Amino acid sequence: MPRALIFIASGTEEMEFTITYDVLVRGGVSCASALVKAPKQARADIPWVKCSRGVRIVADKDLDDIELTELFDLVVVPGGAEGAKTISQDGRVQRMLQNHYQQGKLVAMICAGSVAAKTAKIGLGSALTSHPSVKADLEQDYKYSDDSVVRSENLITSRGPGTTFPFALKLVEALQGGERRQEIQKPMIFQSE
Repeated sequence: MPRALIFIASGTEEMEFTITYDVLVRGGVSCASALVKAPKQARADIPWVKCSRGVRIVADKDLDDIELTELFDLVVVPGGAEGAKTISQDGRVQRMLQNHYQQGKLVAMICAGSVAAKTAKIGLGSALTSHPSVKADLEQDYKYSDDSVVRSENLITSRGPGTTFPFALKLVEALQGGERRQEIQKPMIFQSE
């Protein structure tokens, strides 16, 4: 069974996190979330975060408890301005993204999370998309696209909350194939693009 790790931090966009996590599980992917703390944030007994719209989510693990060289089939950076900033600026996350990208594993980012590609210096010159609020930060280093979901080799990016379902379904397709995507898409009553 493919394994995915989804980063989460205070300020993460809850739809991008939960929809991606849920759709991956429906697609037969074993998921875990990793709490990325802001600098100087103390280790919490309960690793919950307050997301961008106030929803509280408990992470499965603390990033401190994950071996940085451990490989997953997919790593995901969700958006939400504050959460994306914390995640993209974390040196451990940058190393994990670089390692996964270099090893040919899938690296996915949505919304402001796409800034993590730049901070990790992966996929430079490749096609990429993001939330319009961070477009100016990315368009000089990438072939920027306004498409809902963009795949460039093992880098998959998307625009924002409204594109999360197509993004997550693309991740299932990349890991499990188009047939599996169709199997889960139909009972979700999600219309084809």
